[in-house]
Amino acid sequence: MQTFLAMAAPPAEGGGAGAGLIQFLPIILIFLVFWFMIIRPQKKQQEHRKAMLAAVKRGDRIVTSGGLFATVRDVKGDRVVATIAENVKVEISLAAITAVVPEE
Repeated sequence: MQTFLAMAAPPAEGGGAGAGLIQFLPIILIFLVFWFMIIRPQKKQQEHRKAMLAAVKRGDRIVTSGGLFATVRDVKGDRVVATIAENVKVEISLAAITAVVPEE
């Protein structure tokens, strides 16, 4: 009779901390994949853009978010005075600059 009761008893729970970690392992893995696939490249892109805008200087050819090509004439804080055609000067926000065109 004693053997029967021992076999019918539920198994003792063990590995309390390890079992909790195993349950959260998929969530941790998803976060790591999310970090390396989305967040990290986006931060690198933001750093690159910030460095590009900080390096804008007189004579650079730029492209605006509207698709205009212009030549920088003066940098005034968060704005740029640029020439888009002969005798046509415009003020452009630094935020509107999408790229600095390399000289050919």
